[in-house]
Amino acid sequence: MKIEINRTSMQQQQLHARLMKCLSCSHSHLPLPPPRPPPFYSLQRFASSQPKGVAKVILKKGKTQLFKDGSPMVYSGAIDRIIGRPPPKTGDIVLVADGTEKPIGWGLYNSVSMFCVRLMQLEEEATRDPSCALDMEKLLETRINAAVELRRGLGLPSATTNAYRLVNSEGDRLNISFANWMLLLHCRLSGLIVDVFGDLAVVASSAAWVETYKSKVKACISSIDEINHIHWRPSVEILKEEGMDAADLKELHPSTCPQRTKVIENGISYAISLEGQKTGFYADQRENRMFLSTISHGQRVLDVCCYSGGFALNAAKGGAMSITGVDTSLPALELARENIALNNLDPEKTSFLREDATVFMKGALSRNDSWDIVILDPPKLAPRRKVLQSASGMYRNLNSLAMKITGRGGLLMSCSCSGAMTQSGTFLRTLQGAASMAERKITVLRQSGAGCDHPIDPSYPEGAYLSNILLRVL
Repeated sequence: MKIEINRTSMQQQQLHARLMKCLSCSHSHLPLPPPRPPPFYSLQRFASSQPKGVAKVILKKGKTQLFKDGSPMVYSGAIDRIIGRPPPKTGDIVLVADGTEKPIGWGLYNSVSMFCVRLMQLEEEATRDPSCALDMEKLLETRINAAVELRRGLGLPSATTNAYRLVNSEGDRLNISFANWMLLLHCRLSGLIVDVFGDLAVVASSAAWVETYKSKVKACISSIDEINHIHWRPSVEILKEEGMDAADLKELHPSTCPQRTKVIENGISYAISLEGQKTGFYADQRENRMFLSTISHGQRVLDVCCYSGGFALNAAKGGAMSITGVDTSLPALELARENIALNNLDPEKTSFLREDATVFMKGALSRNDSWDIVILDPPKLAPRRKVLQSASGMYRNLNSLAMKITGRGGLLMSCSCSGAMTQSGTFLRTLQGAASMAERKITVLRQSGAGCDHPIDPSYPEGAYLSNILLRVL
């Protein structure tokens, strides 16, 4: 009897063990429960928790979607009213809301500029990542770090290139993953451009908020491993329109940043001057310069408006038979000649001339001079849309001359850095008009713009400014 009881007990234990094993196996095949979503946050909730009230900018009916889609600058004509007492001052953080007063985002207010608010974060972004909501300093740190990661993903900097754009104002937009959530971060910092040249960063400021947060911008850039120097370059005329006093834009302490430096781009060395045009170097044409080097072997090349010789150097590296560079700036030409020596290129094959582009091309035409490849990269001729018509005439005249001195069957690389021209979509039509004037026929071989480190947000097409079109001239 005792033996029978023990046997029954053992059978019960074995059955229990098998049941537990079966349950364990079945549970292992069940899908894991989805991660718990983060707690819900809203800009309204954040604003109400601020010790100082946050004003609300209410948009007119029909204007909301434009900004929800990503357009970063709220112009005065889109605003219906402002709620808040006292009214916001320039530099204050404000909510931007639809007609029902529901916030769609937040940004920085300017009482003087035609752009009353520069949007910094949309409601959906603040909901998903509340760490930066209504916190400009935290937002700057997050977005500059994100811009660094994007450029590193693009291979910048590298062993052969250390000149690139780190922050491209309204253009950057990044995917960032956190806590099993993916969001589209409108990583734009409207009015802020940062170009990196080796261990030196040049900051181009064109918005009042950038000047207000100058120390934080500098701190964020200084934290990047390879950066040892920062050169601050305010766009004085634009900042005056933002309500800034020119006297306030002067550095209180003398800059210790070197005024000249050397960089490498696609294996070519350049001496650059920070007192030169824009930030000191046109990194936007990097990929176009590299392409030119692949088609220059054995060709006679003319680089009109050559600045410090970017296209000319690439043509020389590509094995061009002869290169002529033309520019009106003596300091730029001195840099160009220095760059020839810096790269151990044959000075007998390359010459740089100080002359007006139109005068030079007319003279070449009178002498029946021609080239196999002509590059025409004039300065910005249409800084604003209202001068586009007159600028179109200047582009047409310059390109007509360039086509006349391009040998039949030769190539013309024509450029425009005027945003108004590029955004109008009429540059190609202007080139066709130039061809008619020159009594030549053209074929489009290649169309390009700025390099991949100059991203463009489709919701803000005004960010597109550079056109580079390669034509065959017959």
